[in-house]
Amino acid sequence: MKRDYWPCWQSLKADTVRLHDQYSFIRFLKSVFFNQNFRVILTMRFCQHLCMSRGPARTLLLLGSLLHAWTQRYAGLDFPWRAFVGPGLRICHGWGLVVSPGAKIGCNVTIFHGATIGRADRIGPRNERQISYPTIEDCVWIGPHAIIVGGVTIGRGARIAGGSFVNRNVEPFSLVGGNPMRVLRKNAEPDVMNPADVATSQYIG
Repeated sequence: MKRDYWPCWQSLKADTVRLHDQYSFIRFLKSVFFNQNFRVILTMRFCQHLCMSRGPARTLLLLGSLLHAWTQRYAGLDFPWRAFVGPGLRICHGWGLVVSPGAKIGCNVTIFHGATIGRADRIGPRNERQISYPTIEDCVWIGPHAIIVGGVTIGRGARIAGGSFVNRNVEPFSLVGGNPMRVLRKNAEPDVMNPADVATSQYIG
């Protein structure tokens, strides 16, 4: 597992800002106790922190993984802790959301319920299985029930309309929709409610 995750607490502060427009410890606790999707993000980052730790703390990873599995089940989504996720993630509603563990997600990304960010499997010329995962750059908005699969890159500030099927690259600041996907608008404004003030997530490239 690569050592290129953001520091856990820095990321959680940014995640809290996405919900409340500013950070305070009271707002953080409110998110933990009353927002089931935030608890999934919390346990995901906790597991990543434990995985990167050395010494006795790493022995808690199994316990953290079990806790993360419980928060996912309670929230009704599948968001493995091994996915690369930058700070400032916001999950809206969440039900039915599926993310593959090989996905890479940047900063200030918004994902709605029912979306899928998944791998694609292809059989190569020698009958070998070729697996690829999406890369979601910063400030991307992914609407309800959108499907993004394979080794595609969703450019910074892009917006994926609800119900879209995306299996090719999306240029930055584009609005796309439909099945199959088509570009609805170029130079579209990003949709990032309560953006957290974080550096770009160049580590996911």
